[in-house]
Amino acid sequence: MSIDRSLKIKGALSRHRNVLTRAERIEKLKEEERWSEGDSLLGLLKVAHRKSHAGRKEAPAKEAVTEEAAAAEAETPKAEGKES
Repeated sequence: MSIDRSLKIKGALSRHRNVLTRAERIEKLKEEERWSEGDSLLGLLKVAHRKSHAGRKEAPAKEAVTEEAAAAEAETPKAEGKES
């Protein structure tokens, strides 16, 4: 019997996790200058951990369509002026 894809360990920690470990939370708090060495390890402050969308790219087709539409609108009034 084979192991289900979701249970494989291959890249388990490479994806986004909603819950941070205590050490990760302390690192984030240090970066934000909200934690110092003398503070208690218990009852840590909340840390916002959002998934970034830096890897996404906007489709170039949308830009091309808007440029073509703008060009068509610019040509339309010129053509109407010549006919009348």
